[in-house]
Amino acid sequence: MTLTSCIVDSITPLTPYVQRVVLIPDQPVDFLPGQYLQLCLTEQDKRPFSLASLPGLSELELHIGASAADEYSSQALTHLQQQQQKGQPVQVEAGLGHAHLRTERDNPIVLLAGGTGFSYIYSIAQALQQQGSNRPVFLYWGVRQHESLYLLPELQQWASSQSKFRFIPVVQDPDDSWQGRAGLVHEAVLEDFVSLEAYDIYIAGPFPMVGVARDAFLKQGAHQQQMFADAFAYI
Repeated sequence: MTLTSCIVDSITPLTPYVQRVVLIPDQPVDFLPGQYLQLCLTEQDKRPFSLASLPGLSELELHIGASAADEYSSQALTHLQQQQQKGQPVQVEAGLGHAHLRTERDNPIVLLAGGTGFSYIYSIAQALQQQGSNRPVFLYWGVRQHESLYLLPELQQWASSQSKFRFIPVVQDPDDSWQGRAGLVHEAVLEDFVSLEAYDIYIAGPFPMVGVARDAFLKQGAHQQQMFADAFAYI
C-alpha cells in the first residue's frame, strides 16, 4: 500500500446514479486485479472503492454509485468534484484487499457482482482477457433495473467473440422490455450449476448480498478457500 497523489482527470456519468471517475496518479501505482483503493477525504476519513482498471496503466478508474440516499459515496464524489474544480489533487491509498485474482490457479471462474460491485469483477475479467487465459469464465451481474447495466454492449461483445466467456445479466425488477434473466443474481448462479465444487468464485456487492451468496454457494458445494470477497472480513 502506498499513499499517492492523483489529479482528477474526468468524472462522467455511466447512469444517472453511477459516475466513472478517472484519476491520474503522479507516480506508478502497484496493485493486483481485484484490489481496491481508499480515497482519503482526511487523514481519518478514508473510503474504499474498487479499481475498475488494469494494473500498469497510467490512469485509475473507479465506478462510484452515488444516489441521494447514499451519503457515504455521495460525499466522496463531492470531494472529487471539488478537487477537480480547484485543480487540486486527491490522495489515495492503493493496492488494498485480499480478494484479488489468483493467477496461479486453473479452475473455472464464476464472477458475481451486485450493482457497482461490477467494477471489481470488471478488473478481474479484463486481466483474464489480457493474459489470454483459457479458463472458462461465467460473469453474473445483478442490478435492480436493466438501465443500470452500463457496460452491457461491451460484455455482450466479449461473450459473442469468446467461446469460454459467458455473460449473464440478471435484473431484479424488470420491466416489459427486458428479455433476459430476472430475480436475484446469486439465485441465477444456483440455477445454472448443480455443484460449485470445481469453481473459483469472486464476489462483490452490498454486504447482505455477499453474505447470502456465500452461504448459499457453500451449500451448493463451493469451497470456502475458493471463494474470494473483501466483504468476508466484515460479515
